[in-house]
Amino acid sequence: MTLRSDPYIDIELASQRLRLLDNAKVVFIAAVSTARNGAGERNGSECTPRGWHVIRARIGAGSPVDTVFAARRPTGEIYTAELGARFPGRDWILTRILWLSGLEPGRNRLGDVDTMRRYIYIHGSPDATTMGVPASHGCVRMHNADVIALFDRVMAGTRVLIRP
Repeated sequence: MTLRSDPYIDIELASQRLRLLDNAKVVFIAAVSTARNGAGERNGSECTPRGWHVIRARIGAGSPVDTVFAARRPTGEIYTAELGARFPGRDWILTRILWLSGLEPGRNRLGDVDTMRRYIYIHGSPDATTMGVPASHGCVRMHNADVIALFDRVMAGTRVLIRP
C-alpha cells in the first residue's frame, strides 16, 4: 500500500514516535512506547504488528483522565500512584483506546497474525511511564494528554501505518 494524502497515523518503531499527517503535513507528533519484544505479528508474541491498520473503534470518549479499562470497559477505577503500587505487574490501559485492525491479509489480518484479535491498541498509560523506549506488551502506549489529543483528531476508519 502507498502513503495516503488523507489523514493517517504513522508510527515509527525505531524512533518510538507517532505522527498524525493530513495532506502530507504533520499536524501532531508524540513519543510512544511500543513492544519490548520488538516488531512482530504472531498471536502471543507480545510484539507490535507492522504494516497498514485501521482504527476499528474509539473507546473512552468523555471518560476522565486516568480511567482504567479492562477488556475495553471502564473498571470504575481511576489510576493513582497508590493503585499502581498495589498492582505493580498490571498492564495499565488508561483514558482512551484506539483499537486497531490489520488491513493486510496474511501479514496483520486473519489467522494467527490478526491485529484486532490480538487486542492491539493505541492507549493511554500512567504519566510516569517512560515514552521513547519499547516497553509494552504489543500495544502503542502514550501519555494521557497525548492520547486524548490524538483521539480528538481521528475517527474510526483512520488508517495507521506501523513501520520499522
